[in-house]
Amino acid sequence: MPFPEYDEVHVISDLHMGGKAGFQILSETAKLAGYIRWVGEQRPDGRLALVLNGDVIDTLAEESGGYIAFDNAEAIIKRIMADPSFAPIWDALAEYVKTGGRTLVIALGNHDLEMSFPVVQGAVSERLAGTDPEALGRIQFSTMGAGYSCLVGGARVFCTHGNEVDSWNYTRYEELAKAGRRLNSGRSLKAKEWEPNAGTMMVKDVMNTVKIRYPWIDLLKPEMQAAVGVLLALDPSQLDKIRRLLPIIGEKVEGSLEVDQRLSAEGFTIPTSTVSRPASVDSLLGPSLMAGLRQGPDGKRPTADALLLAAEKEYKTGSAITDPQDKTLGTGQYLWDRLTSWLTGVSKIEALRRALQDWLKDDKTFEITDQDDTCKEVVASVGQDIHFLITGHTHLERAIDLGGSRFYFNCGTWIRLLRFREEMLKDETNFQPVYDLLVSGRIQDIDQAVFNGHPFVLPQQSAVCIKTNEDGTVVGELTHIEGTGSITPRIIKQFTR
Repeated sequence: MPFPEYDEVHVISDLHMGGKAGFQILSETAKLAGYIRWVGEQRPDGRLALVLNGDVIDTLAEESGGYIAFDNAEAIIKRIMADPSFAPIWDALAEYVKTGGRTLVIALGNHDLEMSFPVVQGAVSERLAGTDPEALGRIQFSTMGAGYSCLVGGARVFCTHGNEVDSWNYTRYEELAKAGRRLNSGRSLKAKEWEPNAGTMMVKDVMNTVKIRYPWIDLLKPEMQAAVGVLLALDPSQLDKIRRLLPIIGEKVEGSLEVDQRLSAEGFTIPTSTVSRPASVDSLLGPSLMAGLRQGPDGKRPTADALLLAAEKEYKTGSAITDPQDKTLGTGQYLWDRLTSWLTGVSKIEALRRALQDWLKDDKTFEITDQDDTCKEVVASVGQDIHFLITGHTHLERAIDLGGSRFYFNCGTWIRLLRFREEMLKDETNFQPVYDLLVSGRIQDIDQAVFNGHPFVLPQQSAVCIKTNEDGTVVGELTHIEGTGSITPRIIKQFTR
């Protein structure tokens, strides 16, 4: 199979352009526009590709009226491209595709499924290239789950978003193609006809409402334990979300049966790995916090699930409610109050600190050489003749030597990432200013926060570059993009093949 050949390929991922003010998680617009222009200036006499490796836009942050934007997909993408927070990026991409020898590849993620629709691709192409046939020919879409393959100096490069092996965020590409065909033929799609994955349900049904009060909630890593757990420990009034959360986690189990190793040639096979069971309240709260539970008369500590079940029974029967006004608090508030009444000497601040310690214990989230699940499963899904394998999706940069002159990269993200460090959680005194910051919920304060000399928001925007050297070798680099007007990629890890 012939693949396009380039002298350089630059890959970035997870830009998440979407949402109105207050919901936007991409903050480095000027730097990103500058980076795109910088890429366009490289190898002026050579062939070069810029790959946007999924989640370029974020329709889940938009008011689309459902789990997928269908009838209003074109209007939403046009709104995003015209938004002042994102327009400079699209201007830079337009300049890029008007330059000879440049190729722009837009791959599909799990937050931008609408990018697979012909009407959306048409709107993007028109915004970037107008009616210029040469510029239009430099734009390619990879939106059906096949990834993007090319050659650099004889080395085969394969880019894919990474959600293909994620049972939270898998995409039913066949169903997506049916939706696109229906839209293209002038027909509509009823909301009940589209079955979202668990990750989409989590964002739309839980996180988006929480973000109104806590706009930083989806910036935490690891997502499940830290983001959801912080939500439950920080804001008791949000505990009623657990009624929606646990069925969503159950949907994740169903999703693990749906993941069909779409990167494999066989496809449509159920993974042989053991399917995880739905999470419990105990796992969300964490062992350190649960250690504060009082022992029962039999000397055993009850589980959080058992306590909440008992509290729910009390609430419904009214047997434990003496003040009728208590019912106005809602089930979630009551259940949380009942649970914390069983905790011994644990304040809300201390509860959150303990929970974070549990969730971050032995955490390798920010280690670039850690072979996380996405790495392991994508590597296992591709052939041995892939020399440079590049993903995104997790927002966590990686640079790993797989042996045999094969290398794995995750090109990270350009959105904000929050990092809790050990010293921030040392004791309640050290944690107090962090807690106050989270409770205030002001994203501008979070952007400026510094703890123990470290910024709370990681100051890094990542990119991967695969390029040829004059001696014929091929180099793969994970870089951090620095500067704004004058862009300087700083090499974090480099491999030579």
